[in-house]
Amino acid sequence: MTTFRRRVAEWRSPSLRRATSWVPQWFPKTAVFTSCQEAAMAFPHLQQPSFLLASLKADSINKPFAQRCQDLVKVIEDFPAKELHTIFPWLVESIFGSLDGVLVGWNLRCLQGRVNPVEYSIAMEFLDPGGPMMKLVYKLQAEDYKFDFPVSYLPGPVKASIQERVLPDSPLYHNKVQFPTTGGLGLNLALNPFEYYMFFFALSLITQKPLPGALHIRTSDCAYFILVDRYLSWFLPTEGSVLPQLSSSPGGPSPSPAPRTPAIPFASYGLHHTSLLKRHVSHQTSVNADPASHEIWRSETLLQVFVEMWLHHYSLEMYQKMQSPHAKESFTPTEEHVLVVRLLLKHLHAFSNSLKPEQVSPSAHSHATSPLEEFKRAAVPRFVQQKLYLFLQHCFGHWPLDASFRAVLEMWLSYLQPWRYAPEKPAPSSDCQARAPFVQENLLMYTKLFVGFLSRALRTDLVSPKNALMVFRVAKVFAQPNLAEMIQKGEQLFLEPELVIPHRQHRLFTAPTFTGSFLSSWPPAVTDTSFRVKSHVYSLEGQDCKYTPMFGPEVRTLVLRLAQLITQAKQTAKSISDQCGESTPGHPFLSWLGFCSTDTNGSYPANDLDEMGQDSVRKTDEYLEKALEYLCQMFRLSEAQLAQLTLALGTTQDENGKKQLPDCIVGEDGLILTPLGRYQIINGLRRFDIEYQGDLELQPIRSYEIASLVRMLFRLSSAINCRFAGQMAALCSRADFLGSFCRYHLTEPGVTGRHLLSPVARESAASRARGPRLSLRFLGSYRTLLSLLLAFFVASLFCIGPLPCALLLMLGYLLYAVAMTLLTERSKLHQL
Repeated sequence: MTTFRRRVAEWRSPSLRRATSWVPQWFPKTAVFTSCQEAAMAFPHLQQPSFLLASLKADSINKPFAQRCQDLVKVIEDFPAKELHTIFPWLVESIFGSLDGVLVGWNLRCLQGRVNPVEYSIAMEFLDPGGPMMKLVYKLQAEDYKFDFPVSYLPGPVKASIQERVLPDSPLYHNKVQFPTTGGLGLNLALNPFEYYMFFFALSLITQKPLPGALHIRTSDCAYFILVDRYLSWFLPTEGSVLPQLSSSPGGPSPSPAPRTPAIPFASYGLHHTSLLKRHVSHQTSVNADPASHEIWRSETLLQVFVEMWLHHYSLEMYQKMQSPHAKESFTPTEEHVLVVRLLLKHLHAFSNSLKPEQVSPSAHSHATSPLEEFKRAAVPRFVQQKLYLFLQHCFGHWPLDASFRAVLEMWLSYLQPWRYAPEKPAPSSDCQARAPFVQENLLMYTKLFVGFLSRALRTDLVSPKNALMVFRVAKVFAQPNLAEMIQKGEQLFLEPELVIPHRQHRLFTAPTFTGSFLSSWPPAVTDTSFRVKSHVYSLEGQDCKYTPMFGPEVRTLVLRLAQLITQAKQTAKSISDQCGESTPGHPFLSWLGFCSTDTNGSYPANDLDEMGQDSVRKTDEYLEKALEYLCQMFRLSEAQLAQLTLALGTTQDENGKKQLPDCIVGEDGLILTPLGRYQIINGLRRFDIEYQGDLELQPIRSYEIASLVRMLFRLSSAINCRFAGQMAALCSRADFLGSFCRYHLTEPGVTGRHLLSPVARESAASRARGPRLSLRFLGSYRTLLSLLLAFFVASLFCIGPLPCALLLMLGYLLYAVAMTLLTERSKLHQL
């Protein structure tokens, strides 16, 4: 093989080079013949389509990434579709990884430009919507090739539906289900090249598990996230009425071929759509769409694939089963998954808001409107709303109670505010009128999910700045001008009694016809606003749903509880701030050196405030203050109500404005927590002051102490105390100054003044009465030793030797001890 490669490299005949110009440089050339017939006779295996695939597989192991991509570009340009279709499934899997997650592929979710700039730029150029990979897709699309995709890797509800021989309601699966042949394994979907590519691209977000080093990677910087954004911008453009064309060369565009089997006709995309009748898979209806629908088949397919793969993991029946506390989670999204979905929602809002003002209303529909403009009106309500609602419901109910929920929260808030992504800000007079239809047609997204957030907020520690920020964000969004009134109006429309409402059955509607075109007449707009709201609620929750009004008494009670917790959290944060403010900025350093006392017990449980300091305390107070203000504004809470509720919960501070014990009652054996007290402790609102009540000599070794030295000093002091116990007791019993001096050094300070909460602790403390003893433990502290070294260093600067310095230190301490003895005795006389 090497000899033939060298012969090819030495070959110089221009005519022969032109005859074999389709052979890329990397291709294993065994020989070159002037006659194709001679080549076929000498090497019949070259005619086998699998030879190209085998060569590519070999090069994927032996060649560097940049060279492989360069060779792939040449293959895509030079080889015909007949040979390229054999390598397409392998190439897609080698890029995005296998569906079972075993093969990683190019690992686009961890590829970043600032870490691997060369590989990043090559991969992005190759996978760009106008790049070589998409050229390969359209090249195969023109020949109507089909590729099998296993049903077993589809989202749970879709897989279950197809396995039960029931056709899913999404048009994406129509006319694609293939039954296994004799001896075959499982069901498959017959997908065209564009669908096959997008299925793998979308599912790689789910199937590929992040590598161990990917935990600290910022999602928005990764190649996968940026590719999603590029695909959305290309196939769902916010400018113009047609999709951009793929240029095959600088000289002219090459339009992307439409599938031979067109997508579902646009006539079935009614804004007030109904789900499809459950039809048996064997009765898949053929589609005959107008050629005009070919203009947006890529946009339609891209959106359906993204929604199905990323959101359709929960059906209404599955969601209702998941309400049981014993139910097991079928699918758990990751934070990266949620961030990508949020990117999709933001772009969809921008896509829908790019409609021209005269085309926004359904009544403005006409045959002159382009299919892309029609698609903009129907994209969100037709494809996204129901699946996103179930996805959010699951996240609100099952996501951990930590700061990572911020990703879910921002995704939800992005969906609730489509006006943020409008290209032009409407006039204030028309702003409310433009927002009201979206609020009414997405009523449950506002009301029921708000109740779900309240239940989460009531179980979190609002002293944490991250949790306080989430409450603030939700309150701020819902307190936007006129939004609360729009929600109330939507609830009133839903709760109106049904007078003459057509009969409805949840999820059982008439099947759409598949004989129209994208330019067929738009379904008649529903003028009955009340019916429109009811249809929305019933389609998402079922005909028998029990609706809880957001501004009703039940939710108002939850809001009042949240307001109480916000007030408690503000007081707790203020107490922490005051406690930190009492010490100077250098207090920790001075206490480490031994010049200030150290609180070894602590006052509050550890949270974000301990890590970020005073600035976080200030931010927490600001977030909670504004959140409380917004909640009062939304639900019309008065200050008198808040003050009464605060007093009822016992959130007033004690006399000195400091810490307060949890709510409890006095029993025979001491204090007993009430249910409210347990709630206060669990949420970090209050706590008991836990103090060490045992022998101070036997307390655990601290982090600022030398363990071996502490143990040695303890044995030394124990020997001295055992040897001279009688003499020390005699000295301490004297009534003169010498007795006071010895008592100051040989007895534990503050033993009688300790705060013992439990009667059992008082009895055990009384039985452990100790006599005078010497304690040398302070010499095992890093800060004590550092202080001594610092003193000797300063003395050496003044030419004072170690011995004189030690004498001076002893003299200084003697004077200090005499002064403290006199002050201690005087304070005892005042107490008497």
